[in-house]
Order: sequence, then C-alpha cells, then structure tokens
Amino acid sequence: MTQEFEPNQQITNQIAANVEQILSAIGENEHREGLLRTPQRVGEALQFCTKGYNEDPEAILRSALFEEDYRQMVVVKDIDFYSLCEHHLLPFFGKAHIAYIPNGKITGLSKIARVVDVFARRLQVQERMTTQIKECIQNTLNPLGVMVVIEAEHLCMQMRGVQKEHAITTTSDFTGAFNRPETREEFLKLIGK
Repeated sequence: MTQEFEPNQQITNQIAANVEQILSAIGENEHREGLLRTPQRVGEALQFCTKGYNEDPEAILRSALFEEDYRQMVVVKDIDFYSLCEHHLLPFFGKAHIAYIPNGKITGLSKIARVVDVFARRLQVQERMTTQIKECIQNTLNPLGVMVVIEAEHLCMQMRGVQKEHAITTTSDFTGAFNRPETREEFLKLIGK
C-alpha cells in the first residue's frame, strides 16, 4: 500500500502562478477551458515528482533493520521508478536492480524499493542516482558489498534532441565484495544480464 501524498497548497499556488506565465510565453491562452486547472495540477504533480527531497532514505532502511547471520547475496530486481531529468525536467524511467551481501544486518526488502523511490523523486541524472542508492545502502547497512544497476529510457533523448526512440541507458556502481569480477558476474546472471 502506498502512502497518501498531500501537496502543500502554498507551494502549489507559487508553482501555478509561474506555470500561467509559461503557458502565456509559449503562445497558449491560459484562460481557455482545457487549461483552467492546469497550473494547479502542475503544481501538485511537480511536488509529488520531487517529494524525495523531504524523505530520509537512511531512516527508511533503519526502520526495518534486523540482525541476521546471513552472508549471501540479497537481490531485489526490476524495481520500477520514474524520475525527472534535472537538465530538461522531462521524465526518465526504468528499472533498478540492487544487490547487497549482509554483514550481520539485513533490512526489509520493501525498504530497498523505497530507497529507489526517494532518490528517483528528486531532480536527477541517472549516474548520480545510481551512486546515491549504492552509498545509502552501504552507509546504513555496512554490508560486505553493494551493487546497483539501473536501466532507463530518457524522454529528453527520445522526444527531443537526438530523438532516439528505443535507446536505453545503463549505469552501474558497486562496492566491497562486488569488486571481484565473479561476484559481479553472479549478480548480473541473477538479474538476467
């Protein structure tokens, strides 16, 4: 079950005022019927798409931290995410695949997916997001190693610019035990790569 999001009305109004100016600047009539509520909707949507700024990913992991003597790879794959490119404010979206090797502590599996959402719900570049997720898990759980692979489609590249419709960008980052090629290979095999 997802948590309800409640936008801040003052921030919504501030964004809405600017969206009205943008609509006018591109030659639209911001007072026509179909656009009357658009500035408010954009204000609410933008707050939702950037709500990760108000969330603490390390606190999320610590909220379900358990001592466990398990030292094999834990993999959570195919975590859907949606983010906004900080260069154009256009969406990029895809899947994150995460593995860690516990060192006396594990976390709830859903918390891994929530960490992805926290970082995705900020203005981002895929490369930074990959590293932020890795560092958050490494710093909070202190595992023997972490590996993150993210595959995404970027609308800033598909619908404008070079307009390459089927391009997929893949990024990865890893620590500790994943510095060993055989450990990385095991992870990539588990996620089907």
